[in-house]
Amino acid sequence: MRDDISARSAALATVLGAVTGDAAVSPRDLGAALETLGVPAPRQERAREHVHRARGEHVRLRRREHELAALFSSARELAAARDGKALLERLVQRAHEILGCDVTYLSEYDARTRELNVRTTAGAYSGEFRHLNVPAGYGLAGEVIELRMPRWVPRYSEYLADRRVPDIDRAVELEGVVSILGVPMVSGDDVLGVLFVATREERSFTPDQIALLSALADHASVVLRTAHTLRDLWRSEEEARAALARLTEHLAERDRAGAVHRELVQVVLDGGGFGQLVRALSAALGRGVTVIDAEDRVIAASGPAAPFMSERAGGPVELTPPVLAAVAAGARTGRCQVLAGADREVAAVGAMRAGAQDFGALLFGPGDFELGPVDRRTIERAAQVCSLLELQQQAVARAEGRLLTDLVADILDGQPGRRDDLERRARAFGVELSRLDTVQLYVVPAGRRARALAAARRCVGAGGLAGLSHEAVVVLLDSRRPGVGAHAVREHIARHAGGPVLAVVPPPDEPARDGTGDPVEAAVAGLVTRFTLALRTSRLLAVIGVDDEVAGTDDYLPYVSVFDADARSLTSFVTRLIGPVLDYDAERGTELEATLRAFARCNASPTRAARMLGFHPNTILQRLERLDALLGPGWREDDRFFRISLAVRLRELMSAASGQAGGASSHEQPGGLG
Repeated sequence: MRDDISARSAALATVLGAVTGDAAVSPRDLGAALETLGVPAPRQERAREHVHRARGEHVRLRRREHELAALFSSARELAAARDGKALLERLVQRAHEILGCDVTYLSEYDARTRELNVRTTAGAYSGEFRHLNVPAGYGLAGEVIELRMPRWVPRYSEYLADRRVPDIDRAVELEGVVSILGVPMVSGDDVLGVLFVATREERSFTPDQIALLSALADHASVVLRTAHTLRDLWRSEEEARAALARLTEHLAERDRAGAVHRELVQVVLDGGGFGQLVRALSAALGRGVTVIDAEDRVIAASGPAAPFMSERAGGPVELTPPVLAAVAAGARTGRCQVLAGADREVAAVGAMRAGAQDFGALLFGPGDFELGPVDRRTIERAAQVCSLLELQQQAVARAEGRLLTDLVADILDGQPGRRDDLERRARAFGVELSRLDTVQLYVVPAGRRARALAAARRCVGAGGLAGLSHEAVVVLLDSRRPGVGAHAVREHIARHAGGPVLAVVPPPDEPARDGTGDPVEAAVAGLVTRFTLALRTSRLLAVIGVDDEVAGTDDYLPYVSVFDADARSLTSFVTRLIGPVLDYDAERGTELEATLRAFARCNASPTRAARMLGFHPNTILQRLERLDALLGPGWREDDRFFRISLAVRLRELMSAASGQAGGASSHEQPGGLG
């Protein structure tokens, strides 16, 4: 009985070994075990079939267990891993091992270009295959993307011709791939890529293999989606940081702008000038600031590396072409102009303009930070404030100018009984009327007279008076004051007003005395006398064509004393006295006028005249006889000779002023004198 039980147990173990595959069981051993277990011979074949099916199911379950273990392991790695690239490589390697394929690779889908690019591979040795790019709509990958379902081909060489691309065919051929299975990697409504397995021999893929590869593709989708999400988060973080930086910079600019606006307004309300304005701008914007006027002269400068800081205040500066272009563009548009490396000294320009009038510009040096939009608007508003300040100063200057011109006109009017009023008004401008003993008269064309007056006032400064009288710029000074001589003042006026300037200066000594002993009355009387002499001299010089020199009244006093400066009367005087001589020279090309001039200069001495001209005395005597015939008898007598001598000297002055050497016909003179 015990032996029978043992035999049956051994037979049962044999059958179980045949089912599990743990032991090698031959068909004979299995038949003997079935007989021992009492299975009749007719039913043994059916029992053998059951054992075979049981063995296949056992193998399948063991394989499924292995696959599930791999999926669980992949899920654990997915939950714990932080390196997406390494995780994708492990997923591809695991699919490669589980499915027992020759090549496994993952292609990522680019939604923008609709292309697939190989991201990672296992088992591939061809460089072209590892970097394969599949265009949109082509290859097995394109079909998987379009259908969003697994697709496989047993022989790729027989795949649809219209979906194949030469580059893909060449890569597949180099790799020796025959069968390919691809499953989509889907996340929600988005396709992220395709996971492929391939063999180098023809093979059919079972539903279980497709399901397993799809599960691994789902894991890969999670990795890619996580990577995309992290990339989006990083991008959002960078954008948020950039936005925060821009916001912080904007707030800093706005704070600077607010502070600058408050300071500029306060400076104007307090009656401050350009110096305070540029100091406020320099401190707020962290860079040097220089203000120049419409004639490129420095008005004020402040801060480190201020443009043209080394130039003397009030002196002109030489702007480079880029800066000049920026000033012109700023005046045209009203916008701040930034010079990006075009000029090493000037980094930004704000033009000062009101209507059609240009007042100059604000020049900004380089700084530690770039000027943002708010900083540029601050510069534009600062330029507007400076323009308003310039308009205000011009209005004040015009009012002061009118008062100064009225004061100068009243001083030179010569009306008695106004001593106290004139003295009070002069003291309001810081001038002691009793100390004024010099008159400088400047003749400038009407179009340049306003600029000439402004230049004269800048040059004279405090301690002197400058105004307009009888269509001339008149300066009243103390002769003891250095640096304001007629030559210096005329040069300054000519430089800023442009064109020729005639300066007429009577001597400051020998002041007129009215007998009262009052110094103010005496000073005013002396100024009136000198102005009258200077005015008459300027008229004489205008008639004879002198318009660009410094002329002393003493040089022209004899002529001023005899003539009232009128072109018609002077021309008539010269023509009436020596006109025949001038006509004779013009008709015959002789030089009787030169002989007459030398005779007059030598006090009617023929010998001295001959020596002066380098002629023989007989030649002079012969020419004098011709002059007797032209001028008539008695022309050498004292009274008439004096008038002829005066006419000869006037003629010489006219010829010198007009650039002639003498000898022109008297009929040509009226037009030249006009």
